[in-house]
This record gives sequence, structure tokens and C-alpha cells, in this order.
Amino acid sequence: MSAIFDLVPHPKFPETYLVCRKTGVHFYLPAKVRKYEDSYFQEEYKNQYKKTYYEDEPQLRELAKRRIKILRKFQEPTNKSLYEIGCASGFFLDEARKEGYSVSGIELSKTEVQFAKKTLSLDVVSGSFLETEFLPDSKFDTVCAFFVVEHFPEAEKAFQKIADLVKPGGFLFLGLPSMQGPTYVTDPKEWLKTHPSDHFWDYSPESLKKMLKLYGFTSVYKKPMSYHPKRDKGWKGKYLNHRLFAFYADVACYGDTFHFLAQKKL
Repeated sequence: MSAIFDLVPHPKFPETYLVCRKTGVHFYLPAKVRKYEDSYFQEEYKNQYKKTYYEDEPQLRELAKRRIKILRKFQEPTNKSLYEIGCASGFFLDEARKEGYSVSGIELSKTEVQFAKKTLSLDVVSGSFLETEFLPDSKFDTVCAFFVVEHFPEAEKAFQKIADLVKPGGFLFLGLPSMQGPTYVTDPKEWLKTHPSDHFWDYSPESLKKMLKLYGFTSVYKKPMSYHPKRDKGWKGKYLNHRLFAFYADVACYGDTFHFLAQKKL
């Protein structure tokens, strides 16, 4: 399936997962390709968050600001270029532009791209990141993808394209589900029961670190995106209070979703 991945059946879930012996990255065998039309974007979002994407704009912009704050720990935005894969309506790009980044992006949904272009005056295109005709010619100081990379069936191809877009010394900023979180670690049956059918690859912070190293990246930041102590079944059903759980989660990057920032070697 891949030159990067050395995949073998999972010891506990051989009918569900293949596992890379080099990195620990998991391939979800039941995954199926979906057609991501405009209705998918809006309906999936509302089903998960009980509001439309546009109704959630204030919260999405706050999340964007938190992500930019993470970036600023490692990179001054002024005169830096930033490219987002799966930019949706462009709220993150708009906030990044306010901080000084020169921004652009790509999104499958034509409706979202139309909003980003007409309402926010952003430089974005509608198309598949995996199709060469839509890829930009230039390289970027930062490439971002939030809840995107797990959807690519051909992970090796996708990450090579991503790596090629990042300048030497530049950054790759990802947000994605984690196999090093309370749901998978303490309740794998629940994890598998609720596993999205279009997520082909599952990562932990450690497996992602090992995999990106093969593409010339070094991990510089990793933290959970949120804290859910009650999802942790714990020892004999006991779990930590929120404060202690959050402390442990930050130290161990123990969360069902996580942010990951890596720097490309010079």
C-alpha cells in the first residue's frame, strides 16, 4: 500500500486496523471514500454541533485566534505566508491575515469558497488538494490542515504533497483526532463504534511525530484541543477531577483531539 508504511494486522483488532510497524500509524480497514458535496459540509457540522457552520462563526473565530497564538510562539506572522488545506469559509485565514500573514487556501465546497472569496476577499480555490491542477506553485512559511489529513486514503501521497509545500524551516500545523486520548485508551469499543466511516488513518501524537520525521519534520508542539475527564474510564471506573486531568493531559498530550506543530528541517 505504501513505501513509508510497513503495515501489519492489529494484534487486537485485525479486522478493523492495520498498524505501521515503523511509526504506529493505524489504517482503518472499513473506511470508505465519500463525496464531499456542499450538503455534506453543512449537514455534518450541524449534526455534530447542533448549529450551522455560520451560526458558529464567533466560536470558530475564537478557535482561530487560539491557533494563531500557538503559531506566534514559534513564528512572527509579519511578511510570512500561510496556506490552509480545507479552509472552509475562511474564518481561520481571515484571522491569520489580521495578524500579518499573507494567506491563501483550498476547499472542496464551492459554496464555502464563494463565501470566502466574495465576503472575506480571500485568495482561495475550490478543488481537491490531491489533484495537481489545484496546487499552488509557491512554497509557504506555514501550511495548516485542521481535521483534514485523516480523510486522505493515500496518506503517503498526501503528506508528500504537504511536505513539498512547506519551505525549509517552515511549519506544518495540524489538528486531528487522537488515538492517545481517553476514548481509545480506556474505551476502544466506544471509539470503534463511533469511528467516522471516512477516516482512513488514525494517529497518536507519537505516531504522527515518527511519521513526519520521515518527511523531514521535527515536532515542536503538541497539546490536546479540549479536556474530557469523564470519557476516561480510569482505574476501576474512577477518574481525575478536571484540574488534575487537564494537567496530566497537557503533559502527556492525552486528548481525543490534538494540535500538532512540526518544523521542516533547513
